[in-house]
Formats: sequence, structure tokens, C-alpha cells
Amino acid sequence: MMKKDQVWTVHKFGGTSVGNAECYKNVAKIVTDLGDKAPRAIVVSAMKGVTDALIDLVECARKHDDSYLTRLNTIKNWHIEALNQMLTDHALKQNFLKRLDQDFNDIQEILRGIWLTKTASERNVEWVSGHGEVWSAQLLNALLQNQGHASDWLDAREVLVVEPLEQSVVVNWEVSGSRMKEWLAQHSSRLVIVTGFVASTIEGVATTLKRNGSDFSGSIFGALLEADEITIWTDVDGVLSADPRLVPEAVILDEVSYNEMAELAYFGAKVVHPATVKPAIERNIPIWIRNTFNPTFRGTKIHSSAKSDRLAKGFSVIENIALINVEGTGMVGVPGIAERLFGGLRSAGVSVVMISQASSEHSICFSIYESQAELARKSVEKQFYAELQQGLIQRVEVTSDCAILAVVGDNMVQHPGISGRFFDALGKAGINIRAIAQGSSERNISAVIPRKDSTRALRSVHSAFFLSTHTLSVGIIGNGLIGKTLIKQLQDQAQFMKQERGIEVRIRGIMNSRKMLLQEPQANVPAENPENNQINNPINNIDHCGEPSDIEHFERHVRSDHLPHSVIIDATASSEIPLRYPHWLKMGIHIITPNKKANTADYASYRNLKETVKKSQRHFLYSTNVGAGLPIIQTLRDLHRTGDRIIRVEGVFSGTLSFIFNSFNENTPFSEIVREARARGYTEPDPRDDLSGIDVARKLVILAREIQLPLELSDVEVESLVPQELREGKVEDYLKALHTHDSKMRKLLDTARSQNQVIRYVGMLEPSGPCSEVIAKVGLQFYPNTHPFAHISGSDNIVVFKTQRYNTQPLVIQGPGAGPEVTAAGVFADLLKLSAYLGAPS
Repeated sequence: MMKKDQVWTVHKFGGTSVGNAECYKNVAKIVTDLGDKAPRAIVVSAMKGVTDALIDLVECARKHDDSYLTRLNTIKNWHIEALNQMLTDHALKQNFLKRLDQDFNDIQEILRGIWLTKTASERNVEWVSGHGEVWSAQLLNALLQNQGHASDWLDAREVLVVEPLEQSVVVNWEVSGSRMKEWLAQHSSRLVIVTGFVASTIEGVATTLKRNGSDFSGSIFGALLEADEITIWTDVDGVLSADPRLVPEAVILDEVSYNEMAELAYFGAKVVHPATVKPAIERNIPIWIRNTFNPTFRGTKIHSSAKSDRLAKGFSVIENIALINVEGTGMVGVPGIAERLFGGLRSAGVSVVMISQASSEHSICFSIYESQAELARKSVEKQFYAELQQGLIQRVEVTSDCAILAVVGDNMVQHPGISGRFFDALGKAGINIRAIAQGSSERNISAVIPRKDSTRALRSVHSAFFLSTHTLSVGIIGNGLIGKTLIKQLQDQAQFMKQERGIEVRIRGIMNSRKMLLQEPQANVPAENPENNQINNPINNIDHCGEPSDIEHFERHVRSDHLPHSVIIDATASSEIPLRYPHWLKMGIHIITPNKKANTADYASYRNLKETVKKSQRHFLYSTNVGAGLPIIQTLRDLHRTGDRIIRVEGVFSGTLSFIFNSFNENTPFSEIVREARARGYTEPDPRDDLSGIDVARKLVILAREIQLPLELSDVEVESLVPQELREGKVEDYLKALHTHDSKMRKLLDTARSQNQVIRYVGMLEPSGPCSEVIAKVGLQFYPNTHPFAHISGSDNIVVFKTQRYNTQPLVIQGPGAGPEVTAAGVFADLLKLSAYLGAPS
């Protein structure tokens, strides 16, 4: 057995890692920091862009484009410039320049022949394009020697023997192994720089390892040297759970199994491809993925026995997919249908990405790359021409603009609920699934989805498995007291929600009746400097920095394709905004609102809204419609749904009127208290909306409809506290004239006090009155000082539920029922409920 200090490690550096002189110096530092106890083989790619430039040279010469000479000189100067920036030793410089001159003279002769004949063989292309790795290895070796390190370089064409195929090569392991041993016997250096990508045939003809050849080289030399491990150095910190350009919250995976890597790579993830590291996999050599530009980071280990607590390791998407469905009754029970279908596709050169077949055998659908869709359709129609003519196969249907979303993980095997969570996440994000496939290994679940939804789908499933934060795209309409308070509450809790709850609320739009401010919040804005982000200061910025309000533009902006879930918060008292609710729901936007107008519209419109909620599978949350942050609506809903019979609901439902009558005394006129309530934000912008009793009447209608009573607003008997002559006109005029009615209100107060009673403005709902009709009344009532309604204070609401279960001792809910703080907090709570409904941790 080989001693530990004799076991090789292989390190492969790609083109981005050796892009220029500074990059080479960085690589040299990484290589030397590894220590010199164990022998190391460093496999390098060509400088970034060199291989493509060399291939272009051949094409230019073939096309009789004389610029190939200028381009050739440019490539040479790239290397000379890097050499001059890296080396100080004159002898090392001259040695490299001598070899470089010889190589470029040889390349120029080959290109001259191509220019004359206007033809270039594959052998010509491979011979020319392989030089980039040769120069790169020589440069790194010279740099290391210039720094005083004992290193050597290995031209892989001297050792690695392959048999070229059309798209790949077959390694001659026996001959390559023998040559490797011979080379090692002749060279004592424990630091060897190896050319990636290049090899030679058994006849000694230079060739390459085709696409991804540098990774393949690293794996091959790992196998030839019986390496302890292979490290592939690139420009990312490791294998990510998803493409970070699509999922910014993607995480670095500590460990990935060979099988997981294969699945992720097949479905488009930019991981090392299994074919390129096959020699390492066959010999069970661990592979590390690490970042050249962040060398202290541990990276990702790919090996056979990767362990992880994660149910799913990664998610990836293949775009530009077409789905072909072959359907017909003549396929049922007929042997060989699949063989004919896929045999025909193979003959036509069509690559099938995914297959899904109904258990009834009535249809087979498969996914292919969109570029081959027409070829595939013609192939299928040709293969089943007779069946199509006879009607045994009814259709060959092609659906374009698709994508395949895949979830991968070894821990998914035999773990119940994985598929459910995957498809539930897609459903909650409003993603239509067109086809499904799951391998018998249960390591991969794939779904064909519309391409336009691919980013949103990817983010949705990624967050559903708690690999990232649960992100909501939020639009807020209404920049009044409630809207501003809500924004501040969201900002204050942003870090806590993200770190502790895994919820990220992105306020992507704020709108009032005049202006709107649309913005994607910057991820890197420091929390202590929120002024850097306009969206964080809507109070000051919306009127100065916003654009004119455009509700349709606002809706489209909030309904972001790249974020899985969208919600609009209507923090207005508008009658117009709720008319758009059905449209939002159909767009896939959830709704949260303290605005009562939608739930108190005519009953037909209300039922239409509720049906739209069901059909759209979006959420419509309005717990603040009654009682601000108090659990009044939910309590009534639970009582009704569990079969309790509601006898009476009675209460002080208006925080505004509660504050007014709790504050009303012989020392303070009624009109002054109304003005104070408005200043504190307890009233609507127009206090008459509260004092008219309509607001309380709306709350009774909402409660009635929660228990399936088709109550209309006009059915509620309402006592208004707004004098007849002040019901029209401007708010300012009303407030100025209200003092003329202070004496009337003072008489009511004196009457109540003389009878040891209090004045309360209440609403009362009896689902079944004396004649089985619904009774709904709103108005002033006197209650004795011993009554629960006499013991409220401030803006408290109090509601008494008398039911069949809560009969002798009614159920009472009491607490603050008005004010921007508690109302905004109730809306905030609805937002958290929505996040939980959509899959965030509760």
C-alpha cells in the first residue's frame, strides 16, 4: 500500500482561474499553500478565451480571411504580457519564449495550409486548439520555478492515449497507465503541472478530450495517479442548491453524492458533468468543488456516501423544452408501441429529455428540446402513419414554450410527503403542471411547466423545502396612517422574520391616489441606512420620487414572475379599489385588506368575489374588517363551522365611537372629542363615515355573511349621529359646525348619568328574530354601570356572542378596536397567516 505522503492529490483549474497574470499568481499561491508533504498534480486549462480564439483562427483561415495572422499575433501577445508580469528570471523567460515562438511558427504553417486549401480537418482544429493548455501549463510551471519551487510540467500528449469518437473519447487505460509510470520514474518532482484538455492517439497524433475536456483531464489523471482526492477549482464556492441568478438565496451544499450530482447535471445545473468525472466515480475518488477566488472556503465534497439532513439537495430547470403528447385508444394494450415510438425518435436523432406515460396506456408524452420539436413531430407521424389514418391514434400534439423543473436528493428515497410538498408548492404559486415523471429510485421528481413560470416555480419549491427564505412580493395601496404604520412595522421586523421565521417581505410597490413608487428593494442596503432605499421611506419619497399612479402597471409590477407569491394590501377606504379584487385574484395575487367595502357590496358581488377566491386558489384575508386586530371574525367563523347556533351577536364595534363615548363627559364638548379622535387616527378621513353608523352597519353585514346570512347593507336599521343638515359638504365644514349640536349630546349624557347608566353605540345581530327574520340594528343604547359594556375604556371594542353553547355565560371578546397601530398589526398578522398558508414555518 502506498504511504500517505506518497498519495497524490489532483487539482484542476479552469479558464477563469487562469484568466490573466494576477490569476496565475493566485493559483500559484493556492498550490504552494497546500504544502509539499504529499505529491500534487495541477491540471490547468488554457487562459480564458484562448481556446475559442484558436478555433476562430482556423475558421478565419478556412474562409480566406487574412486577419488570422493579426489574431494569431494577438494571442501570442496575451501570453507574452502575462509572462512579463509574472517572471523576473531572465533564463526562465527566454526558455518560455523560445518554446512559444516555435509553437506559433508551427501554427502559422498549419493555418497557411488551411488558407491555401480552404479546408480544415477535425484533426487540424484539435491540433491548433490544444496549444492553449500547453502554454498555460508552461506559464504556471515557470512562475512556480521563478518563486523558487521545485516543479515540473507534463505534456499530457506524452502520457494520455485515447481513441477519438465523434463526441467523446475512449481512454486507453493500459497504455496510459504504463506511460504514466514511466514518466514518474524519470521525474522526481512532487509538484507537477499537467496540460488539461489534450491527449494523443495510439499513433501519436495530437487530439483533444472534446467538450468539458479539462474536467475530464483532472479525473483521468486522478485515476492514473491513484489520487486520494480531486479538487476542481472554479469561480463559485461550491455546488449550489439552485442557480443563484434565479434563486439569490441558493445555498452552498456541504456534500453531494455522485448520484445526486448526476441528476442535477442532467437537469441543467452547472455542476461537473458525470461523464467528465466518470474515472473518479468508478474508482470512488472524492471530488471537491472550490473557489479559486475564495480559497479559504471549504467548498462542496462530491462522493459516494454524502450525508445530509436535507430531504432535497438541489433544484434545477431546463428551459426551451417542448412537450409532445401521443394519444389514442389504439395504443391501449398493444405491445411495442413505446419501442416503435422511441426507436423512431432515435433514428431521427431526437434526444428525449423526459418521459411520462399514463397507466391506462392511452397516452405517452415526452419532453424534447424545442429546437427538435418539428423533427420529432414528423418522426412520430411517420412512425404511426397507419394508426393516424385509421383513427387508432387521435392526435400528436406539440406544446412549446415549456421548461422542466427537477428536485433532486438521496434523502427523498422512501420518504413520504416529498412529492406532496413539491406539487403543493407549485400549486400555491399558481404554476400549471403539464407532465410529471419520477424515477423508480425516487431520487428525482420532475415536472413540465410553462417556461414563463420557471423562475417563480424554482423559487417556490426552493423555499418550500426551507432551503431559502419564503419570499412575498408585496404591494401596498394607501399611504395614510394605516399604510405608513404597516410599512414601519414590516421594516422593524424584517430581520427577525427573515432570520427566525424564514420569511422575506419585499415591498415592491406603494401607491396612493396621486403617485406610486415601484422598486425592487436592494439586497445589500444596510439595515442601519434605510435612507439609501427609497421604498423604505414612502412617507417622504412617494410624492417626490414617485410616478403618476397607474393601477394596471402597479398590479403587473407586484405580480412579479421571478417571485413565487404576490399580495396586494388595500389599506384604503376606497369603494373603487375593491372592484379590482376579482381581477387580482385571477392574476394570481393574494389580497389582504382592512377595507370593508368589498365584503359589504351587494350580495351578488360579494358571492362572486368569494367564488373567485375559490376558483383562483388565492387567499383573501380581512380579519381587520371587524375589531382591527381582535379575533372577532375568526371566532364567529369557528363557532359557525363547528355547528354552534348563533343566537345573538351584540357589541361596541366601533373603536372610534367607543373612544368618543368613553371620553365624553360634562367637561369636554362632544364636537371636541370628535376632532381629537380624528387627529389620533381613530376615525376614517371623514368622521361622518363613523358617526353615521354606516361603519358599524358594515361590520354587522360582514359578520352576518360569515354565517351565511345574505344580509344587505340596506337591511340594517341604522341610527345616525350626524345631523341631517351636516351630512353633505366638506369635512372641514362639518367639523366647524358640529359644535351647534353639543347641547343635544350633553342632554343624552345627563339622562344616562341620572339613571346610573352609560351611553354606548352598539350593533346587534340576531340571525333568527321572533318571525324568523334576521334582525340587524345599529344605534345608541343605555346600559347600567354593572353591564360589561360599561367597563371598556379608550378605543376598546367589546363583542358578546350568545350561542347555543355559550348561552348562560356568553363568550366575550374585548380589546382595542381602532387606531393605526392595532389595525396595521392586524394586517401584519394576516400577512404572516398568508405566509403560513403558502408553506412558510408557522
